[in-house]
Amino acid sequence: MPNTRTFRLIGQGVYSFSEASRLSRVPAPRIRRWTRGYTYVYRGEQRFSPPPIGIHDEGQADEPLVSFADLLEVRFLNAFREYGVSWRTIRIASEAAKELLGRHHPFSSRIFKTDGRTILAEILRETGDSFLLDLVRSQYEFEKIVSPFLFAGIEYNDLSEPHRWWPLGDSRSVVVDPERAFGAPIVNAEGVPTQVLYNAYNAEQAFEFVAGWFEVSLESVKDAVAFEHSLSA
Repeated sequence: MPNTRTFRLIGQGVYSFSEASRLSRVPAPRIRRWTRGYTYVYRGEQRFSPPPIGIHDEGQADEPLVSFADLLEVRFLNAFREYGVSWRTIRIASEAAKELLGRHHPFSSRIFKTDGRTILAEILRETGDSFLLDLVRSQYEFEKIVSPFLFAGIEYNDLSEPHRWWPLGDSRSVVVDPERAFGAPIVNAEGVPTQVLYNAYNAEQAFEFVAGWFEVSLESVKDAVAFEHSLSA
């Protein structure tokens, strides 16, 4: 039965771990760990490591849903992890960034986009992580990890928080908007989920037929198919 947090996520995007994994290309167990934390045993005592993403609430540990903001933050932290930044440093860096910026999802904010290296330099003083040092010292390394695709297509609101995401770029039809279709990817003009159009195309193998059947533009169908295909590539 849905709990209070489930209803709170309406309008903020609602994703299962598997759907968040599909959209972000980050393994579902990693998303669960980063948004729910994990327990471990140390010297015979069970301990809990809090999640680096979002607001931790003991009551949400078993809730299999993440928000749109969580989804985008996962992509950023995963980029750091793939670069070689340790789990410990990621956790410390996330907490430090939250404190510095006063935000629950600091890395996906527009503030980090404009001043990310300065923020990382502040975090480096606490962590001393060699990989973060590379990112702080080298503009090339920083841009290689953070700039090219992570911020691409993210539209921000007046609070510098991610408002919606155009995963193929804002010149294409596909949008992930937490206020529409519970955050599922849709084609913007008509609001039809991309997965519905993709499944129909796979069955019919005809763009024109799918466009006519769902009363959407040909461009919308082609963009939906391209997007869904990119997720399975």
